[in-house]
Amino acid sequence: MTTSHPRVAHRSRGRERLRRSGPGLALAVISLFTVAPLIAVVVLALSPKDAPTLPHAIPHALTFDNITRIFDIGEFPVWLLNSLVYSAVSVVVILLTASMAAYALVRKRFPGRNVLLWAIVATLMVPMQATLIPTFILVARMDGVNTLWGLIMPTLANAQAVFLIRQFVRDLPDEIFDAARIDGAGEWRTFVAIVLPLIRPVLATLAIFVFLWHWNDLLWPLVVGQTDAARTLTVGLATLHTETVSTADIMSASLVSFIPCLIVFLVLQRHIVASITSSGVKG
Repeated sequence: MTTSHPRVAHRSRGRERLRRSGPGLALAVISLFTVAPLIAVVVLALSPKDAPTLPHAIPHALTFDNITRIFDIGEFPVWLLNSLVYSAVSVVVILLTASMAAYALVRKRFPGRNVLLWAIVATLMVPMQATLIPTFILVARMDGVNTLWGLIMPTLANAQAVFLIRQFVRDLPDEIFDAARIDGAGEWRTFVAIVLPLIRPVLATLAIFVFLWHWNDLLWPLVVGQTDAARTLTVGLATLHTETVSTADIMSASLVSFIPCLIVFLVLQRHIVASITSSGVKG
């Protein structure tokens, strides 16, 4: 009996360690499967044009020639610039207008405020495909086809951003606004100097989402951009599949298109946790 005690204790400790490390091992395996496609894109993007492709073999030498060569394919620099302008301008305008609308819906009292709020929320249930043709007709009649403003303008009304920011502004304590009113701050100063800094976490989170939505958008840029000079990067990459372009070049273009998304996420990702764990300043 006494000789079995250490063995039993050892087995118990082993099961306990396995129980504790089990979730971590499972997450590591899932993460590996998630990252595997990105690793494959990087390897193929840096492979010589005559190198064997995955999964048959892994190239022995990597090169950055593909990265520099894709800027000479089609209108790739123009596509990249169009996507940057489309995404960056949309982020700035959507965050500004949505935060102003959310502030008005929370702090201002006017007839039909709740009706207006639910009308905005109701637009979330209307798919973009249902409004695609009427939107295109309006843009075409205003000569907005194959233009950046025609690409950007119809996407600036973002009901989801208004609703999320409103939920954040609603949790701000009334004492802050009372103190600002006593100090003589007007509505614009209160909004810029008080509200915007306090809702920075949700603004940063929405900036990531809005940037990714517009950067990866394909349907609307495909419809409104009908020439090479008016295409975004996603549409341009789709057209490369119809041309005699090597797999290494396509993967290189995909890798370059991924870099801005990664930079935006790394810069703003710390605010995602803050937006989840915080709901403004608690009184």
